[in-house]
Amino acid sequence: MSLPPGFLDELRNRLSLTDVVGRKVMWDARKSNAGKGDMWAPCPFHHEKTASFHVNDKDGYYYCFGCHAKGDAITFVRETENVGFMEAIEILAREAGMPVPERDPQAQKQADRRSELAEVNEAANRFFRLCLNQQGGAEARAYLDRRGMRPATRERFEIGYAPSGNALIRALRDQGVSLDLAIEAGVVAKPDDGRDPYDFFRDRITFPIRDARGRLISFGGRAMDPNARAKYLNGPERLLFDKGAALYNHREARAACGRGQVLVVAEGYMDVIAMAEAGFEATVAPLGTAITDRQLQLMWRMSPEPVIALDGDTAGLRAAYRVIDLAMPLLQAGQSLRFAIMPEGQDPDDLIKAKGPEAMAEVLAAAVPMVTLLWRRETEGKVLDSPERRAALDKALRDAIRPIADPSIKRHYGEILKEMRYELFRPQRGGQARAERRAWTPQRGRFGRGPAVPTEGLKASALVAGDESHADLMREAVVLATLLRNPGAGLKFMTQLEALHPQGEEHATLLHALLLHAEEEDAAALRENVIAIAGLEALDRLLAHPHVQIAPPVRRPDPEIAEMCLAEELAKLKARRGYGAELDEGVAALLEAEDEKLTWRLRQAAEARNRATKAEAEDRTEFDIAENGLELSRSEREAFRALLSRIDPQSRS
Repeated sequence: MSLPPGFLDELRNRLSLTDVVGRKVMWDARKSNAGKGDMWAPCPFHHEKTASFHVNDKDGYYYCFGCHAKGDAITFVRETENVGFMEAIEILAREAGMPVPERDPQAQKQADRRSELAEVNEAANRFFRLCLNQQGGAEARAYLDRRGMRPATRERFEIGYAPSGNALIRALRDQGVSLDLAIEAGVVAKPDDGRDPYDFFRDRITFPIRDARGRLISFGGRAMDPNARAKYLNGPERLLFDKGAALYNHREARAACGRGQVLVVAEGYMDVIAMAEAGFEATVAPLGTAITDRQLQLMWRMSPEPVIALDGDTAGLRAAYRVIDLAMPLLQAGQSLRFAIMPEGQDPDDLIKAKGPEAMAEVLAAAVPMVTLLWRRETEGKVLDSPERRAALDKALRDAIRPIADPSIKRHYGEILKEMRYELFRPQRGGQARAERRAWTPQRGRFGRGPAVPTEGLKASALVAGDESHADLMREAVVLATLLRNPGAGLKFMTQLEALHPQGEEHATLLHALLLHAEEEDAAALRENVIAIAGLEALDRLLAHPHVQIAPPVRRPDPEIAEMCLAEELAKLKARRGYGAELDEGVAALLEAEDEKLTWRLRQAAEARNRATKAEAEDRTEFDIAENGLELSRSEREAFRALLSRIDPQSRS
């Protein structure tokens, strides 16, 4: 009895021989190359110290150069576990998550039938190739010549031509092939309305489709008639052909991947042929439909990170975006996709013909990871100028990565997307932008027009209000330390925190790290994540400052106290910097043109800022630090000193 046809192929496709063998051997790190599936170890079948046992994970076979043991995953399990064929199948099927089908007495007949159908396709292929080189194939040859396909390339890819009429039916009948078998193979069609059968491919250039084992399972056809209903046509799905589980150029691409090439996924037959002729032999294409999950699994068996090369037009991008959603639940550590977006209006065949293989190599080298294309999909062309729209973006990104099954991969996606979001919404200093635009310096006065005469309004402005940058720095430090010691406290203040522009690179980096991990609930984990981004020294400097050490939510972490502290400190920073921005703009405008109204507005802003500064000064003098580190109000300290002086007059100092 045999297993149903295709079961063993599917079992081998789902398993990694490296994983199966790796349970029994220790890999030689010096000789092995996991990225290429080229692994070496001491042989498990005989005693040796050198690594002469070789596993080719791409092809699914092993061989020992010492004792000459060889086989596939099934053979390995049989030999190492001392079990029979079906027991080995059951062990591997459990590992692959596949139920073992009931033993089918008809399975061998099915396998034999598949072989017969493949032979019919081989006969049809010989006929098509012959027709291409005869007089009737002149127009097809001329088309291929115009596309730049050399005769040697046509031979390499077994390109043929299916003539009009029913010439194939007659040719197969002359070779003794029954009409029913030709229909079952998919090269002859039988109408449902009772009309006579006819050739499935007529007046079309043919592209044979082979599976990973090299069996000819179907054909693709390119119409010569420009008015044909379908420009490209695949053979019908039959016992031998399932287009959602097949790839064009599969066998040759797998071999090229084994030689170290990166797998590239193009859109069509001509793209694959052009790529292979240009040296990119590890190129495959889906068969006229959107990429399926089964095709993705076939690709990952060949290469851990295939490059999807799709057209740069809107349709190509839509196809790429669909692949992202398809791949998300299937991602594993070291198993993902990259995307090479072609120049708009060009496919690989066009680009290679126009600019050569070097241009194609540049496009492939610029391929971006899947997370980058996901970000582009969710942000391109969108105006994110309100809290509601930004919240919608956050939800879209969360929904997009939710299907990822691997917790570690999902976490890394979330972190990278947060970094991208931070960069998108990070505020820019208006003063810096103006300085870059106008390059004003005090020595040049009014932008190079001579020295400016300060007015009374200018003298009352922030230019004489004093420097409060140190106070701002301390408030920032308290905010950062509060976020660090109270995980999750910043979630209510994300908008204000994202709008905060810290003074100095160190505070900016610390804030970036804290925002990136704002949802982390464990204080120790948050600290480690911040150290990984900002460094331990920056964190130590932050926590070593006396103002930080005495801050209540830092000394004794508490969610309510942390929330009150953040609300107060952020409000004061916003108020001061709001006045500062108005002053900067007023000063810049005033320097360009004296205007009494501007001068009055500037004076009002300066006075408001001075009031804020006075309140800051009161805050700074309200409390002091005792010798034991406790916080005392100034009135408490004075009362304490007065009491000491009454007890011991010499203690007053």
